[in-house]
Amino acid sequence: MPPILAQIRQPARIMTLYLHKCRHRIAVKLAIVVSGIVFSTYLHATDIANDSATESASDIATTSETQTEPAASGSVENLTLDDALQQLKTDVLALNRDLFILKEELLFPAHTQVAVFLSLDVGEFFELDAVTVTLDDKQVASHLYTPKQTNALIRGGVQRLFLGNVKSGPHEIVAVFTGRGPQGRDYRRASSLDFAKSEDAKYLEVKIIDSTKLLQPEFSIKEWE
Repeated sequence: MPPILAQIRQPARIMTLYLHKCRHRIAVKLAIVVSGIVFSTYLHATDIANDSATESASDIATTSETQTEPAASGSVENLTLDDALQQLKTDVLALNRDLFILKEELLFPAHTQVAVFLSLDVGEFFELDAVTVTLDDKQVASHLYTPKQTNALIRGGVQRLFLGNVKSGPHEIVAVFTGRGPQGRDYRRASSLDFAKSEDAKYLEVKIIDSTKLLQPEFSIKEWE
């Protein structure tokens, strides 16, 4: 078995057990909420039955007052149930976020993790159509862009192109860009970087900027410190 798979296998089992526990927590909360709904419905039905019996022996004024009180009680009960459901929804969203973070930490531990991001600071000299990333002569990412996606990147968005595991030591990453350059001409350029993977997570940024000095786009890859 490859060393990286051996490192991932045991944490994956831990994550599976954690997922089962999380599902149990959600099931318990749902059971509590449903039980509250059933109990509140029972109480409300009992109040209605009691009110009906009281109406036959009371005058009109007393009957009107009796009918008003259950309505107010029902409103309080509904408000309480809505709050409980809203809290449950918040807990589920928080749990999903924690599970996503845990999954990445287990599948991509820091001592083998490499992440590659893309950012743009262009608009005048280059329009991005596609990018392909190879790591140690192996393609690890490829993406075609719509105008909407390109605009989001130009406005300051950052895209994660790749997240994976590599062993410690020297590596080479190459990014190939295609698009339209100055005067609408087809443009294809590449940029590369040699880097060393240590025991810490490695973050790389693939960057495209407009060079007002050269009147053309510039492509680079840099390491985040």
